[in-house]
Amino acid sequence: MDWSNVTAEDLVEALREVDWSTPPRPFSEFFSRFTVPRSQTKWSSRLKCNLYYYRTNYFLMIILILGMGFLRRPLAIVAALTTAMSIALLNDSFAATFSEKITRTIRQFSPHLAAKLRAPLAPVIRGRPSTKRAIFICGRPRWVSVLAFSGVSFFLWIVSCGALMVLWALAIGLLATLLHASFRTPNLKARLNTFREEFRAVWRNYSDL
Repeated sequence: MDWSNVTAEDLVEALREVDWSTPPRPFSEFFSRFTVPRSQTKWSSRLKCNLYYYRTNYFLMIILILGMGFLRRPLAIVAALTTAMSIALLNDSFAATFSEKITRTIRQFSPHLAAKLRAPLAPVIRGRPSTKRAIFICGRPRWVSVLAFSGVSFFLWIVSCGALMVLWALAIGLLATLLHASFRTPNLKARLNTFREEFRAVWRNYSDL
C-alpha cells in the first residue's frame, strides 16, 4: 500500500472504522528501530503507516501521560477517562462492542429493559440489509452518548480546575506520538498488517455488490 497517496481524511476514516480491540504492540517492537526519514515523502508515508499500525500504543501512551499529570487530582483522572470514552465512542467497532456489553449486562437483571435498548433494524435496500447504517448505543444514536460523556467530562474539567494541566499533558502526549511515528522505521509486520487491512476493505466492498 502506497501511504503517500493516502490523505489525512482517508487516515481518519480508516482509524474510525478499524477495530481498536486489538492489544497494543509489544514494547520490544514499539521501541525497536529508529531512523531519520530521507525525504518529506518518506516521512509522510512513515507517519501515516505508524499512526495506523501503532494506534493502540499511541492511545494508551497519551492516556498514561494524562494520568501521570493528574496524580494529585483524582477528579481530573475521572475527567480524562470520560474524555477518552467520548473519543473512543467515535470508533464504529468500539461503539458497537460497548453497546453490546452494556445490553448484555442489563439483560442479566432486566430482559425487558434490554429488549428496549436494541438498535433499530437496518434498512433494506434491494432486498438486502444495508451495511452502511448509523451506529446506535443502547438503542439511541451514537451522538447522544458522545455528547453525554463530553458534557460530563467538560463539567469535571471545570470542577477539578485541571484544564491548563490537561492542555500541557495532551501537548506532550501528541508530541511524543508525533516523534515516535516520525522516526520509528516501519517493519515487515506493519506492512503485512497494512496489506491485510487493505484486502479486508476490498473484500468488504466486493461482498456489498
